[in-house]
Amino acid sequence: MVEVTDTDRIRAALEAVIDPELHRSIVELGMVRAIEPSANGVVDVTVSLTTPGCPIKGHFQAAVAEAVSALDGVTHVNVYFDVLTDAEKGALQQRLGRGSLPAGALARVANVLCIGSGKGGVGKSTLTANLAAALAAEGKRVGVLDADVWGYSIPRMYGLGATRPPVSPERKIVPLQAHGVKVMSIGFFVEEDAAVVWRGPMLHKALTQFLQDVDWGALDFLLVDLPPGTGDVSMTLAQLLPEARFVIVTTPQATAQKVARRAAQMAEKVSLEIAGVIENMSGFTTPAGERFAIFGEGGGDELADELDVPLLGKVPLTMPLREQSDGGVPLVVEDPDDPAAQAVRHVARGLIALAPIASLPVLSDAQASAAEPAASPKPVGMSLPMA
Repeated sequence: MVEVTDTDRIRAALEAVIDPELHRSIVELGMVRAIEPSANGVVDVTVSLTTPGCPIKGHFQAAVAEAVSALDGVTHVNVYFDVLTDAEKGALQQRLGRGSLPAGALARVANVLCIGSGKGGVGKSTLTANLAAALAAEGKRVGVLDADVWGYSIPRMYGLGATRPPVSPERKIVPLQAHGVKVMSIGFFVEEDAAVVWRGPMLHKALTQFLQDVDWGALDFLLVDLPPGTGDVSMTLAQLLPEARFVIVTTPQATAQKVARRAAQMAEKVSLEIAGVIENMSGFTTPAGERFAIFGEGGGDELADELDVPLLGKVPLTMPLREQSDGGVPLVVEDPDDPAAQAVRHVARGLIALAPIASLPVLSDAQASAAEPAASPKPVGMSLPMA
């Protein structure tokens, strides 16, 4: 049986439990509040969370129980939760060199892709909307964050208009859904087509809310539609999403390619990995199938070669692509056989191949309930106000 003297052995086993957002052991992070083994083989472990109502509580419960149950002599594991005090959170922030701790909202998002360009007018938002729908068509759980605060257009492209999202009982904003994709945009919170005139601090606060106060749930991909250029929004997102990867959109002509290179330089300066390049408007394809290289040739290839990253695809400009963007239904949904839709789906499959979904043992609500012991003593420390 497990004795009190085995506390160190249990703590060593808990080093295998990793916080999926901070990417460190809960032991290293100081999240193990108490370990109480008993002579009959039952072990009580109290874990301190960084925030009340943490959406990955089930992950910690399963991982702690699995790690401790593997030890000889353990017959049962009770897992309890409390919350780090403000002083403890402040000390942890200082040790990690972070301005804030994650609220857990993105812990169940496997891959974050920032879709950016050096300049406007290259069809970045159209690609984002269709790429998200294409990933959903491949069976992936997908969300889109419209971070193009000044030029928000994702709600219109998904036919959502200015509908205001609901708020959950846990006081989280619930994304709207269309065509199998969860969508969040500043366009849901302002009058339709109203201009957003904000400075840097307001933008930072809004984007932080969209990432931490939105109930994204479990996603395979979260696509972030960036505004053009390398300003406040891009730097804020780089700070909030250090594990994100950058996808650069360009058109074939040399001018767009040179400007897109600046976006790549920004990504490198803030240590964002560049996943690849997409060449949009890669020739105009007529309804009869004729192709005209209106914007030239080869810009995407050259940029990908220069950055030493994959060219994920070349998406032609077709009339239905423009029409469906205005009509509120992504082209890959309305007409998957269109040449542009086929190219976007090729890009989606490439991104899936480049970023296999990580295995994260998150329990469903039913599983989490089943995992709770029938009777449990009162937890140590502060009580966790679960909604």
